[in-house]
Amino acid sequence: MNPSPIVNFGVIGANPQLRAHFVFNNFPRDKAALLAVCDRDPVMRKRFQETYPEFSNVRIYSDYRDLVQDPDLQAVFIVVRDSFHEEIAVAALEAGKAVYLEKPMAITIEGCDRILETAFRTGAKLMVGHNMRYMDFVLKMKEIIDSGIIGEIQCVWCRHFVGYGSCYFRHWCAERENCTGLLLQKGAHDIDIIHWLAGGYTQRVTAMGRLSVYNRTGNRLQPGELPDRKISFTPEAWPPLELKGLNPHIDVEDHSMLLMQLDNGVQASYEQCMYAPDSERNYTFIGTRGRIENVGDYNGKCEIHVWTQRGSRQEPDIVYHVKSRTGTHGGSDPQILNSFFDFLREGTPPSVSPVAARNAVAAGFLGHYSMRNGNVPATVPPLRPELIQYFENGQASY
Repeated sequence: MNPSPIVNFGVIGANPQLRAHFVFNNFPRDKAALLAVCDRDPVMRKRFQETYPEFSNVRIYSDYRDLVQDPDLQAVFIVVRDSFHEEIAVAALEAGKAVYLEKPMAITIEGCDRILETAFRTGAKLMVGHNMRYMDFVLKMKEIIDSGIIGEIQCVWCRHFVGYGSCYFRHWCAERENCTGLLLQKGAHDIDIIHWLAGGYTQRVTAMGRLSVYNRTGNRLQPGELPDRKISFTPEAWPPLELKGLNPHIDVEDHSMLLMQLDNGVQASYEQCMYAPDSERNYTFIGTRGRIENVGDYNGKCEIHVWTQRGSRQEPDIVYHVKSRTGTHGGSDPQILNSFFDFLREGTPPSVSPVAARNAVAAGFLGHYSMRNGNVPATVPPLRPELIQYFENGQASY
């Protein structure tokens, strides 16, 4: 039996702050070869060449249109600002390239649907980078839920404390025109996990949110001045009202609260705070026979607690210790890259479908709409049945 061919791919977006580094550092060399890199910023092109001398022979482009037309490429990674996802993904799919698109798929529902329609029409493969589906603590929670030990899921809570949240307010994410808002941009991960583990997609939402803290900071960046995002991960980034060097213009919410009615009857809530002193995603799934909750999320500091009997919160009936794994983002980055190339080489569908990625954006997008319009309820528009069937079928003809 002949081995599967090596996949030649290119990367659009060389800025290491936009996840390009995770591709360069983690792609499987036995399955894929990096042939081209594109960035419109000459500083980023130079930085790539200086940082990765082992890729000195790759083709360097300054215009993504030229890269997607390169006849030697079978696949394209798109790791650029969210507001450009739709435009570049459509161009790459139209050129017949398989696409790995960083999450969120797009910053509007219409943008997501345009990408899906293009992938369906062209037959070019599409995968969206929801790497949390490959994190060990998420996989363990799914295993526990699927076992039936806590019965039928009825309600879900997720609290997301983002202790490094000021990093999003030091650059383009601070502005709605670039990302819609952080409930969509950051929250798409968690909304997707809620959908996946609860077994349904959001039908209807209502939300609240405010810009309540970072708008009151002083000593902002000057227009054109580059931010120091690293400071957001240090003890000096506290307390939030004393921070300096945030984006000149900020108009996205720094805390959000989203209520979701899923199509299978499950009800869920998602809370996000970008100025918390600590960092953790904390999920609770409550079923007809029990409850599970993660304490910690990854990097070897995570437990999954399970309650199946009446008793104290301090005394779960079962405790699972989730071991650490090598690789960035709790080891999920190498896993999702392997999944993408196995999809292209072997036809093995990845665990996250483009429909799931679209529905995560839809809930976040409408959450922002709700909180900015008097907390009105909003309903997710349905997808064409043909699109749903196509992507559920692993993007194979049916």
